[in-house]
Amino acid sequence: MDRVDFRSDTVTWPTEPMREAMATARIGDDVYGEDPTVNALEEHAAAMLGMEAGLFVASGTMGNLAAILAHAGRGDEAIVGQWSHSITAEAGGMATVGGIVPRVVPTDEIGRMSINDIRAAINVDDPHLARTRLILLENTFGERNGYPLPESYFAGVGEVARENGLAVHLDGARFFNATVALGVEPAAIAQHVDSVSFCLSKGLCAPVGSVLCGSQEFIYRARRARKVLGGGMRQAGILAAAGLVALDQMIPRLREDHANAQRLAEGLARIPGLSVVGPEVKTNIVFFHLSDALPFTLDQIARRLRAEANVWIGGYGTNDFRAVTHYWIGPQEVDLLVEQLHSILTEENVALGAT
Repeated sequence: MDRVDFRSDTVTWPTEPMREAMATARIGDDVYGEDPTVNALEEHAAAMLGMEAGLFVASGTMGNLAAILAHAGRGDEAIVGQWSHSITAEAGGMATVGGIVPRVVPTDEIGRMSINDIRAAINVDDPHLARTRLILLENTFGERNGYPLPESYFAGVGEVARENGLAVHLDGARFFNATVALGVEPAAIAQHVDSVSFCLSKGLCAPVGSVLCGSQEFIYRARRARKVLGGGMRQAGILAAAGLVALDQMIPRLREDHANAQRLAEGLARIPGLSVVGPEVKTNIVFFHLSDALPFTLDQIARRLRAEANVWIGGYGTNDFRAVTHYWIGPQEVDLLVEQLHSILTEENVALGAT
């Protein structure tokens, strides 16, 4: 890459094997179901998760919304955790496009809705109330340091869903970060939900796309929803080829990203004026906070990092940073960020004030 970019794992460039696979991919018209590379990707993804079928979509947001539209209809209600991506960062799609009512439930320090809160949120059969149809989960939970939620949690939620005739969709944008961190097979978690979407374009390093998996009947409905959303792509095998490489080559090395995130968290904790936020770093996301006592803002520090070291970093508000490790970030890049932040926040520089 042409910069040291910690803003997200979405910034990753495809690897050379991905570029070669894209250049030589067999293609066809995917809307007609005739693209052999897309078909291979969908079948491979579904098999990995122990599910019947898959659907290649343009993005994680499209995968989540297509799933929601396939599981629920206008006037139905979806139970969703506070700070979940599907409620905070997908432009209100379930409500604006699907007419589906979100029922927001509090989440704990690692992103779990309590089983009791989920039960309490399920509406009784009353014409005054929206019909509860769906539970929305996320793994890893992005707003809680990318924490990987354990299989037991999904088993518990799945039991509640079955008791009440509800569907469960899992936003697994970083699903394989979760399974690698937990040391479990993907199907171990997927068996407890009705559908899973996962991104190819984050830690797996492909340039575009996500895959949505579930039963044959569910994917039939989701394919129709994808068409409504403008997601029917034609010779999409050029993109799917990179996804096949991602699934075959990139999952085991996610451990490296996790180790680099832990290295970063340990380095940041040694810098006066910075504190790592949230639960223990388990995957590839680190949130950290800049002390309010320092005469800097996030934007000022981010500009200096770009200007002085070509290091890019993002955050929230004025004092909260997020750093994400990925294929193009190794120990050297982690140490560079720590060294640069330490330099900016040294006592001498603080005395001089922000520039």
